[in-house]
Amino acid sequence: MPQILFGSPQYLPLLVIPGVLLLLWLRQLWLRRRDVAALRRQRLLPVRQRMPLVGELLFWLCLIGALALTLLALARPQTTAALIRTAGVDFIVLQDGSASMHVKDVDGRTGNRWTRAARFLRVVGESMRWEDDRMSMALFASIAAPQVRLTKDPNTYFFFLDHLEDGPPFRLEDDSTWDTNIERGLYWGLRLLDKDEELQGKSANAKAFILVSDGQAWSGEVAKSLALIQERGIPLHVVGVGTTAGGTIPDPKRDPAQPLLRSVLDRNSLSTIATAGGGRYFELDREPDRDIANAIIDLTRRRADGQGVQQGMDDRYREFLMLAAGVLVLGLLFLRERTALALSLATAGGLLVMATRLF
Repeated sequence: MPQILFGSPQYLPLLVIPGVLLLLWLRQLWLRRRDVAALRRQRLLPVRQRMPLVGELLFWLCLIGALALTLLALARPQTTAALIRTAGVDFIVLQDGSASMHVKDVDGRTGNRWTRAARFLRVVGESMRWEDDRMSMALFASIAAPQVRLTKDPNTYFFFLDHLEDGPPFRLEDDSTWDTNIERGLYWGLRLLDKDEELQGKSANAKAFILVSDGQAWSGEVAKSLALIQERGIPLHVVGVGTTAGGTIPDPKRDPAQPLLRSVLDRNSLSTIATAGGGRYFELDREPDRDIANAIIDLTRRRADGQGVQQGMDDRYREFLMLAAGVLVLGLLFLRERTALALSLATAGGLLVMATRLF
């Protein structure tokens, strides 16, 4: 038998009422049997005439039972149920914010690579469950700037996307913007994971990096950072943004005599990084954003370990109400008087109204 718990135990003391009624019913049964025995001893009843020992008292017993079951239903009986849940996923988004992300060779020439990447990251957020799933974000150019710590609050994630949608925080006037230091971004991604474990403890969620970049003029010791994430078993999925035709990089400090700087999508380098990081390479506008987001989420969720057996609760008040109704209908079979029938119907209607209001 499963263990029964009660979600609203304040109704349980009301069971005293059917308990008292049951004692009165037993007393009435004893009096009935005593009277029948006395009549037989005095030979006031014919020998062959049978006097039922319980008679219509069975109706009252069923009525008391229906009342007790209804009160138990009001207390919201629950049974424990073993639920095997699957762990969620943790994504660490590494968004390239270098100067080449200002190139306008995507979004129909009206937007740049940065706004295109932001639109994709919004689709990723919309595709997550946000129950056990978490997301963090770090931006990088020559330096890295963590933006969002691992959180399962979608409002925090979308808040930063809203405020970073127009452009990265790295200014084109700064020399540090003119570099794509992927190694630095990976380093800060690992720092975000370490900080989360320090504050929240080790998470059972499957983890993955999502690197969004054009790969242009990247530098840093990427192999060293890739070795670190491989040691921890975290895949690196790379999403390329831009075109192989490329475009010019806006440079507010450029001397008019100098040639314009062009930037093209470095597909080969990004694909190599994804392979070395144990992930896959995707490219925006080669397939729908939703398909890319779902593919990354599915690949990561498959790696999620089960969190073990967790105890859930199943409500059982409906079964108690149905049983109460069945017992009451059974009691009607023992009725012979219209008054008792009317009383039973009124009782059933009252119990139904009470149950409807509470449930």
